[in-house]
Amino acid sequence: MPLNRRPLLGALLALPLALTACAGGGDGEQPFEAEAGALQIYSSQHRNVTQAWAEEFTRSTGIETQIREGQDSSMGHMIVEEGESSPADVFLTENSPAMTVVERAGLLAPVAEETRGQLREGTAPSSGLWTAIAARSTVLVYNTDLISEEELPASLMDLADPEWAGRWGAAPGGADFQAIVAGMLADRGEAETRTWLEALAENAEVYQNNIATMKAVSAGEVPVGIMYHYYWYRDQAGEKESSASTALHYFGNQDPGAFVSLSAGGVLASSDMSDEAQQFLAYVTGPEGQKVLVDSGSMEYAVGAGVESDPALPPLDELEAPPVDPFTLNSDEVLTLMTDAGIL
Repeated sequence: MPLNRRPLLGALLALPLALTACAGGGDGEQPFEAEAGALQIYSSQHRNVTQAWAEEFTRSTGIETQIREGQDSSMGHMIVEEGESSPADVFLTENSPAMTVVERAGLLAPVAEETRGQLREGTAPSSGLWTAIAARSTVLVYNTDLISEEELPASLMDLADPEWAGRWGAAPGGADFQAIVAGMLADRGEAETRTWLEALAENAEVYQNNIATMKAVSAGEVPVGIMYHYYWYRDQAGEKESSASTALHYFGNQDPGAFVSLSAGGVLASSDMSDEAQQFLAYVTGPEGQKVLVDSGSMEYAVGAGVESDPALPPLDELEAPPVDPFTLNSDEVLTLMTDAGIL
């Protein structure tokens, strides 16, 4: 079954428009103007979480903040384009590959050792130039009326097999999926990743985002779909409108399908409020900031040492994620592979 390009094209065309709207003065027409004396937070993290962090940080420290919102990849490349003249003091991402784009451009300052020390083991990159602020797990959502757990693929890589043609869905136009592929690339190498992407282009149903993928599985359009865990848990905590007929499968076994993506936080080396920026990262990764994350209802995993995530989630330490150093994730190479495969 050939790749359905129309939903994907719409998602890609929406990215620059979303960034323009977020970066404007509320109506999408006015250019962004940094407020003097305010800590500038460039964020592609969830709006409610970022705002809660900023408000509580200001309340506890008196340091004013201003948030500029955008999409992961677009915002990372925008910071690179702005270079040392960027107004940004702090950059927060949903997935770490957007941060590594800025890191490879040499624009990040080392994160304070005390801040990195607040993280649980395995959630800090080897470079020390940024820190995890939250985590999300790759999962397979499946329709319990169409397929049993025993019939599910043993590995994410198995979806490339002919028997799964037309029977799975994904949202390859989004940063979430591209981070999953970046993890696969780091874990399995270029040849195996390229083969898997070619199978996706030929056999998968394409959706605009994770929520659309989950809805399609619940509606029976496809029996399984790839996404992140927290969309399902948030819907299940509500009216279950998008997930009523579904369950989640965790691959475990250090499979690429068990990839855990880290949301990232970094301080720009060009910041003229570097001390305050370091304080902000220390707050976000500390017990108070991580509790704000957990209490936000985002259903993302806390990454602070000793901080428990929402009790509905399987423990992060038990997910058996592949041992991928987030410092090695390369979003630009992923985009090249996806383009070569005819997905983008």
